[in-house]
Amino acid sequence: MSISRGFADEERPRIAALYWEAFGEKLGRVMGPRARALGFLQDVMDPAHAITMRNPAGELLGLVGFKTYEGAFVGGGLGDMTRHYGRLGGTWRAGMLALLEREVENHRFLMDGIIVAPEDRGRGIGTALLDAIAKEAAGRGYSELRLDVIDSNPRARALYERQGFVPGGEHRLGVLRHVFGFRSATTMIRRVG
Repeated sequence: MSISRGFADEERPRIAALYWEAFGEKLGRVMGPRARALGFLQDVMDPAHAITMRNPAGELLGLVGFKTYEGAFVGGGLGDMTRHYGRLGGTWRAGMLALLEREVENHRFLMDGIIVAPEDRGRGIGTALLDAIAKEAAGRGYSELRLDVIDSNPRARALYERQGFVPGGEHRLGVLRHVFGFRSATTMIRRVG
């Protein structure tokens, strides 16, 4: 298996589908319907903000995204939203998603999602991708890696804790839990370097 930066344009549909499978439960009420969400994701995913793992045949097994001051793995703005959802649909969706937005910090590198193909889970790919993003963070001069994990994903949280992440705070959604389908997100932090 090999780790590399980025992905090819022809991989966008598969990566968008994997992303939707991983995060669709959380984002589905806002970004749905699925077909439009996939179109939006394919359009805005930035390979410069992604690290991929592939098998010896070059097939994608998983990906970890990150966010910097220059952009994010899944970015996009109001114009991208309105192009895929229309003026009204794009405007309210952009507003709702802005409520989940996480800002970058000077001392913590921000991980922006991790996905592993369902058929490849349990094979250490998530762990390898976490190690790769930690190396990326250290190589950029950061002392810590940061991510958020939602309360309805205990399996992911357990993986993060096994990999040295510790809780750094909790953010409750309040009434927005009915929109996004989870009650809170915990910021997890791991020392790197």
